[in-house]
Amino acid sequence: APERAKAQILLTNPSFSVLTGKAYVRDKVCQEFKTLGKEDFRTLTIIANSRKFSNATFEEISHLVREIVSLAETCCAEGADLSCYDAGSSALSAKSCGRGSPFPAHPGTAGCCAQEGLEQKLCLAALRHPPQQLPRYLQPSNEELCQAFKKDPKDFADRFLHEYASSYGQAPLPVLLGSTRTFLSMVSTCCISPAPTACFLKEKLERKTLSLLTLMSNRVCSRFMAYGKDKVTFSYLTSLAQKMPGASFEDLFPLAEDAAEVFSQCCDSVTEDCMQKKLSEHTAKACGALSALDKRFADCCKGKNLMQNYFCILALPPAPALKLPEVQKPTNEQVCSEEGARHAKRYLFELARRHTSIPDAFLGKLYDTSEKIRGECCSAEDASACLDSKRQRMGEELPPFLEKANQLCGQYTELNFLDFKKRLRESLMQTMPEASPELLGQLVEQRADFASTCCPPNSPPLYCASKV
Repeated sequence: APERAKAQILLTNPSFSVLTGKAYVRDKVCQEFKTLGKEDFRTLTIIANSRKFSNATFEEISHLVREIVSLAETCCAEGADLSCYDAGSSALSAKSCGRGSPFPAHPGTAGCCAQEGLEQKLCLAALRHPPQQLPRYLQPSNEELCQAFKKDPKDFADRFLHEYASSYGQAPLPVLLGSTRTFLSMVSTCCISPAPTACFLKEKLERKTLSLLTLMSNRVCSRFMAYGKDKVTFSYLTSLAQKMPGASFEDLFPLAEDAAEVFSQCCDSVTEDCMQKKLSEHTAKACGALSALDKRFADCCKGKNLMQNYFCILALPPAPALKLPEVQKPTNEQVCSEEGARHAKRYLFELARRHTSIPDAFLGKLYDTSEKIRGECCSAEDASACLDSKRQRMGEELPPFLEKANQLCGQYTELNFLDFKKRLRESLMQTMPEASPELLGQLVEQRADFASTCCPPNSPPLYCASKV
């Protein structure tokens, strides 16, 4: 129980709140500092600030952490003056604003530093870097891990916490904490074990669900932060539609809404097992609703571990498209009705199940376009004329757009990478016979890079949207 209480406090840490300088924040920080002890407080400060400033260097984070821990240590000591904390956090703000500050740089720092007093501190406390699009943490081999660990265990732990937390900063804080703790515990146990290889094998097996949960929740929460609840519902719906094109909108839409609700509750939650508990419940619902409709789904749902079943479902590649009748477009009245958003989702769902290789980034663009058209036309004087002119343009531009995206990602999924690049070069030579070998080479690399990053179902949303 004391450990659980300690963990709960650890999770409610106000990241970087040290700079806000309010009395209640001082009390909160001092309560945490005393409950956690200096080392756990320091660990959490590294994780919280590496998530917040995901593009900062290890040295910048180290400077910041040193100052925050020192401030807490000095001002939370018995008999420390009440003004100690406020004065210290003001000095920290001033240092952030000084020329050549050793703390993480941020485009918004100058704007904050133009303000004064509490406003300046609050402004600095609210700064954060955009999350990393592609996690950069690569786990070294067991030998490399042990070599670095034995050389300097504390430096090894600090660098790992920084790299891992900045790479997976969108994963919920409790998931991230659990994952980093068990990893460091594994390294410190196995590197002094008489049989390190067997030890690592056993520990990695035990960590499997947690490390997968970290990767996966970082992906889904990145998407949730980038898209918002409504678009995430759509993204989840089309992903399911492509995995099982035989299922109807009525089968899949409630599950997409349920998943979006889980992400909205758990991505920012500090409740210890929110993501694991709610996703397990969601998986049970999905398996109950879909196992009878699809053999691949049924196979994923056989396991005893619901989280592993969820990862299995998430990793299913798109199914071959079915031969279905032509999609019925919603009428102008339906588009501008109260249920307009649902009609638009249903239409795009129908497109997704007929083109199962189209990646999320392309479907997301179509979703944004349809939302924009509804916004523009449904408030126009002559909504029908506005919608008719957009329809005509979409009718001309949409089929080749869908075909191109479906073909590119279909070939990427079916072929090995070398054959895929060869096929790309051949089709580019046909469409651009005048192109020089250099230009062809550049285009092949560019499209192959796009396909390898953005065709898989768990592609980074903002990065791929910008590349479409």
